[in-house]
Amino acid sequence: MARQFDYKSVFAPYFGSFLKMKDAMGYGLDKFGYILLELDRFFLKTGATTPHISSGQISAWRATRMNDKARTLYEKYSVLSQFCKYMCHLGHECHVPRLPKKNAWGFVPYIFTRRQMERIFRECDRLAMPRFCNMNTALFAIPALVRFLYSTGARIGEALTIRNMDIDYPNRQVIIRKTKNKMQRIVPINPSLMEVMGQYERYRDRIPVEGISDRDRFFFVKANGTPFKLGVAYRWFKVVLGQCEIPHLGKHQGPRVHDIRHTCAVHSLEKMVKNGTDVYCALPILSTFLGHKTIAGTEKYVRMTKEIHPEIIEMESSLTSFVFPDNIKMDIDYGNDN
Repeated sequence: MARQFDYKSVFAPYFGSFLKMKDAMGYGLDKFGYILLELDRFFLKTGATTPHISSGQISAWRATRMNDKARTLYEKYSVLSQFCKYMCHLGHECHVPRLPKKNAWGFVPYIFTRRQMERIFRECDRLAMPRFCNMNTALFAIPALVRFLYSTGARIGEALTIRNMDIDYPNRQVIIRKTKNKMQRIVPINPSLMEVMGQYERYRDRIPVEGISDRDRFFFVKANGTPFKLGVAYRWFKVVLGQCEIPHLGKHQGPRVHDIRHTCAVHSLEKMVKNGTDVYCALPILSTFLGHKTIAGTEKYVRMTKEIHPEIIEMESSLTSFVFPDNIKMDIDYGNDN
């Protein structure tokens, strides 16, 4: 386990074994660890003496989280629900709480126009090193990373876990192993992206770091050869947005790096429809491309594309109007896609 959490309540050993199980399954542990730490402090403060979680205890904990945003609260409930199921599996009776409705978040992603994306690429290429800068910067990887996100629709977390061995230039594809849904998938890379990746790789390999091009090393790295996290990419992306004069609202209202994925999906669907592909046939293709578990996770892009480009999606045919009738309000999670 990458990080150790000091749990002290009666649930401490169970929190520890739960994290070990998640670690073995390949999950990132920070979110689980910190949410469990919050719960641990609550149970310690309220004097819990038995490994049992009742609905009353959950309600009492919920009352302490009045300032949590809807999305944060949803994530905490999700971890708590999983832990309660885990305890039940071990033979300790626990109440499994229902998850809050995702559509309560009210978040709508920012869809960049094609002209905005062109400008974003251009400003990424113009990024310059500050006068005083150390080798800890990830600046030189940002132009290739942003183009990779837009071309493949990959999540930023997925892109940053790609290793050199995952790049298959002869077959023009990249294997994404660590995905949100734990479903390994292959994404195609077009000739222009392959050229960008190759150019980035050639400059990256000049870094005087031993083994920088080894198969098991990360593909996107900082100037010192080490991998970087989402926060670093997000900070550079905000710089680019400022240079593009695209307002950044902040406080989780975007635009976010993750909105490049949404933009890729909408632009891809738009292109398929303009090329004559029926929306109903395009959805399974887009769903597989994005790594969604079900087509339901992809349906939102039909609605978004219709709102942005009403002229290109005609929903009047008997087939598509039946599949996506206008009077049905889809329960869509815009903030944390499948």
